[in-house]
Amino acid sequence: MSDRQMAFPSGFMWGTSTSGYQIEGGGENTDWYRYETKPDTIAVEPCDDACDSWNRYEEDLDIIESLGLNSFRLSLEWAKIEPQQGVFSKDAVAHYRDVLKACHAKGIQTVVTLHHFTLPLWVADLDGFENPRIAEWMGNYAKHVATELGDEIDIACTINEPNIVALMGYLLGVFPPEVRDRSRYDKVNEAMRASHFAMREELRNGPGTYPIGMCLSMQEYVCAEGGEETMEIIRSSMEDQYLAVVSDDDFIGVQCYTKIELGASGIIPATGEVTEMGYAFWPQCVAYTVCRAADVAGIPVIVTENGIGTNDDEQRIRYLEGALQGLAKVIDEGYDVRGYFQWSLLDNFEWTLGYRPKFGIVAVDRSTFKRTLKPSAAWYSDAAKRFPESFK
Repeated sequence: MSDRQMAFPSGFMWGTSTSGYQIEGGGENTDWYRYETKPDTIAVEPCDDACDSWNRYEEDLDIIESLGLNSFRLSLEWAKIEPQQGVFSKDAVAHYRDVLKACHAKGIQTVVTLHHFTLPLWVADLDGFENPRIAEWMGNYAKHVATELGDEIDIACTINEPNIVALMGYLLGVFPPEVRDRSRYDKVNEAMRASHFAMREELRNGPGTYPIGMCLSMQEYVCAEGGEETMEIIRSSMEDQYLAVVSDDDFIGVQCYTKIELGASGIIPATGEVTEMGYAFWPQCVAYTVCRAADVAGIPVIVTENGIGTNDDEQRIRYLEGALQGLAKVIDEGYDVRGYFQWSLLDNFEWTLGYRPKFGIVAVDRSTFKRTLKPSAAWYSDAAKRFPESFK
């Protein structure tokens, strides 16, 4: 920990989460765009213009302001800021500064993620997270962000779901670079943690006094008979090895959506009510993962993502209500939770699944980019005003 005083914004943070690649468009200089557009891709469609939020961010912020939310989690695109190694784009930095200043002008706190899944092509072409210099490169990128934008950041997240990047890209092989190798997976997880530390230190050395942490994908793991060993193996690489090393961070970002049941043969398919993603409908995961993250890491928690992919907006409301009931309970029990961010503001690009899954509280017309608020947007706005009394 540096000598700087890390200062959380006053009051509980209520917001929505997004990522640059999934809403901005114009990501041709990334490993993901190349992956989506190659002839044998499993991606159902390319991202293309996404939700055109690069040009329509003011409209998105107007929606957040109209809902009375006080925070917005967004990500910066490394490929736009550093399109070639050591070459930083003044235009991209100026654009992101405009976005952050526009947030503050509307009274919206900025929660800024520096890396959300995508890599610039120059990094990918040099073996990405398997290159021994990846922590150095990500540290240099973070240093530039801190120097140029640190005074407009209220909360900083280094890497979004590093455990998912490793799992999907290097063990299951369904994200770039499509590797299926346990040894390489383990090494990439190590590289992720090293990159987080490098980024954190560079952010701390720049302007601003904002808290810094990482965002970890977590699950409520349920162990059926015979699944104990499998659960310990999965939870060790996916959660525990990360939670064990972040005690010097200012917070841990918890990102949770469901529960996973494990048996002697591995994952047991979800039964009962399921979401559009095939997940078990399980809003109780919020209370479970918040408590586990806090107990293991021993630092404050921000729920940086939680939501549901569904075309049934009433189901979304039921899910969010259950999630906030659990959150109210753990806060009442004394857990230090600093904020809650619903995923996502917009119906955006969901990686290999394209635009089919609907996580947004705001619909986006794929032809015109017109934004239309769903009933869940009004519900969430009201819930934030009533929390926690109405959820106990």
